[in-house]
Formats: sequence, structure tokens, C-alpha cells
Amino acid sequence: AFYRARAKGGVGLIVTGGISPNTRGRLAPFGCELSKFWHVGKHKKITAAVHEYPTKICLQLLHAGRYAYHPFSVSASKVKSPINPFTPKAMSVGQIKGTIKDFAHSAKLAKKAGYDGVEIMGSEGYLLNQFLSSHVNKRKDIYGGDIHGRMKFAVDVVKAVREATGEDFIILFRLSVIDLVKDGNVMDEVITVAKALEEAGVTIMNT
Repeated sequence: AFYRARAKGGVGLIVTGGISPNTRGRLAPFGCELSKFWHVGKHKKITAAVHEYPTKICLQLLHAGRYAYHPFSVSASKVKSPINPFTPKAMSVGQIKGTIKDFAHSAKLAKKAGYDGVEIMGSEGYLLNQFLSSHVNKRKDIYGGDIHGRMKFAVDVVKAVREATGEDFIILFRLSVIDLVKDGNVMDEVITVAKALEEAGVTIMNT
């Protein structure tokens, strides 16, 4: 009813609240997740209501990372958030690759559910932003170091989502213009990331 009312009012594009691509990425223990085939039917109720009108709707894919309010949280590095009592575990390369597949799988399910696209949450300090910023990312492997290493996770997610969903699917990427924290991203780094994301398959940059 909430989304239908906005569509009826003439909104051109709706982006949902954050939905995790896997269990560890949930904001809370019983938070929303789109990873199983039986989740699709529940989401079809939303897309059907919106598509009663000439409105498009995108599912926001949000992995909470160290902001997850449960003891199974993960992040780029074992760096605790000041707003969370739980300390995240640093993700292994295998977990990173698995999470990339989870993003792609969730986006594919979103397309089956009738969504016109997805918005990948890479801002506001959530998982992909945690990898992008040296404020949290202390890694020494291919997913750390300079901005090219730190953005690899996000770029690989976009590439995987594009491959899984095809060219007729909207991919938004929400990117903070500047982090405003110690060792956070600055404008030149953000521009580098934005260009790489567009090349990887982002439809619209949302900064």
C-alpha cells in the first residue's frame, strides 16, 4: 500500500529500503534478505502494486558489513564500529567471492520478482563503503591497499550483477561523494571509483 500510493502519486522511480543478499549482511538477526526462490513471491506483491502505474521500482541491495547488529557481522578488516557493540570478522578472499555471487544471485531473483533494477548500496559506511575506505579497509591483499585495490570488490559486484541480469536491467550504485572521517575517501578517489563502476555496468550514478 505504501509503494502503491507513491506510484499513484506520479513518482517515476522508487527505490526500496535495504534488502541483504545473504544472512551475514542483514542489518539485524531477522532483517530482510532476498536469497531464496521462495522470497520471490513475496516481492511480487510489491512490484505488481507499483506497476499498476507507469512507475519503475528498484530493489536496494544492502550488505550491512560491520553495521550489522548481530555477532555474525563481517567487514573488510576487524575494525569495530563505534555505533555497534559487535566486532566484525575480516572477510577471507573466499567469503568476498562468495558474497559477489550472492549479490548477483539476489539481483537475478529481484528481476524475477518484477523489479526494474537494483540499487547497490556502496555508501553511508555499509560493507562496500567499508572496503572502499582506508578508514576501515586495512587489508594487504588484492582487495586492499590503494583505491584500485579497495574498489575491486565493488567493481566485481557490479560486473557480476550486470552479467546475471542482462542489459535491460537498471543498476544504480549509491556512492558517497566524500566520507568526512579520518582516512576516508576524498573526491579524487571517488571520481576514480565512479568511472570504474560505470565501465563495469552501472546504469546511473547515484552520489
